[in-house]
Amino acid sequence: METRLLELLVCPLCKGPLEHQRPPSHAQHELICRADRLAFPVRDGIPVMLESEARSLDTTAPAPEAAA
Repeated sequence: METRLLELLVCPLCKGPLEHQRPPSHAQHELICRADRLAFPVRDGIPVMLESEARSLDTTAPAPEAAA
């Protein structure tokens, strides 16, 4: 992806800045919105800026209940 394009892109939800993450330093090629905690995929060099395609960054999952 071109650096000039990245400077123009913002989060489609909050219009905030995006962080560009790509291999090899990260597992997936994504644009990250820290404010909304969403990761938008980049497929074949094209950012997919749809909320329905975004991955949630929330890693908080309910703790499994202990068996009684």
